[in-house]
Amino acid sequence: MSEHLCTLSTGDKVYFYDKSIVIFFEGARKILSTSLYNGGYHDDYAAVYNYDAKQGAGMPCEMLADTYVEHMRLVSKRLALDPDKVSGMGTAASMENAVVETMSFKELTVTAIVTGGIETNGGRAGDPADYYKPMPKPKYGTINIMLLLDCDMPEGVMARALVTCTEAKTAAIQELLEGSKYSNGIATGSGTDQTIIIANSASELYMEGAGKHSKLGELIGKTVKNAVKKALAKQSGLTPAKQHDVFRRLKRFDIKTGDMWQAYSAQDAAVVKPEYLLAAERLAKEDIMLVYTSLYVHLLDQHLWELISAKEMQLAGQKLLQAIAEQYNVEAEIINEGTLPAMLASWQQQFNKIIAQRLHPTAKES
Repeated sequence: MSEHLCTLSTGDKVYFYDKSIVIFFEGARKILSTSLYNGGYHDDYAAVYNYDAKQGAGMPCEMLADTYVEHMRLVSKRLALDPDKVSGMGTAASMENAVVETMSFKELTVTAIVTGGIETNGGRAGDPADYYKPMPKPKYGTINIMLLLDCDMPEGVMARALVTCTEAKTAAIQELLEGSKYSNGIATGSGTDQTIIIANSASELYMEGAGKHSKLGELIGKTVKNAVKKALAKQSGLTPAKQHDVFRRLKRFDIKTGDMWQAYSAQDAAVVKPEYLLAAERLAKEDIMLVYTSLYVHLLDQHLWELISAKEMQLAGQKLLQAIAEQYNVEAEIINEGTLPAMLASWQQQFNKIIAQRLHPTAKES
């Protein structure tokens, strides 16, 4: 399948073919790429691309050579591109789920072309890592961004544009409250994100700022944030609606429905697992439970960030559990100490107490 996706304000044409999205330049462009393949700053490239490295739907990524760089050179040749005059990124995301987002202010136009998914690889800066020594393994991106800036600028401003772009990506993920897969933190990206910034060096419009105080920075922030959210929604269904679930909010604290069932079944052998799971899934999405749990989780975050003390976390958490108990007409659980395990255990007991009341509505609380 081949498709002309769009023509950019620069006149550059964007095509989808051979599992790739390729931008062909119509004139002189400045490129700043984070890719291991022909990355860094260049001003003599003919194209850049984003490539779906999967062998097929649901299949692993393929390697055409012993090293990632040699692999990408072969991909470039497959795309009929000069491998020395392009930079490219590989990803496990599907190009069919790419998002093109454009914004303008007066004569300035910014376009972001984004693919992404962080359901399996989302992480927070500073998470524990085990990759140290160079290894001949793929560096496939998870959130890949090609950012087109229809203006000229100094090389240093391109670097600042990369910073603003990265901040916008992180803001999008944090507004979705997607958790890291390697810690209790909220994700800031994935471990393999890649970005290519393209500036139009043929433009008469010359910008000397790309930070948050500049209009260029504002357009980068809005465009990238919108595109990342849409790409995550298309690739993996990561949306505000999907996040309206207490188990999604608590996943980064290793709270699982299976473990919740084990704790429940130890006290109530009359209920079968699917009956419990259906009741738990319904309760997890209810507005009252979601809102109070979200506030409860934020207490945990603020304590981990050293913004509130253990005692403050415990006292405020107790008030939230009391509010939940009153809303569902059950007895409130007591938080015995201001620690993360105690806070999580009390929340789980409170949740299961509500489930018990619903599954046995005529039984009196002991």
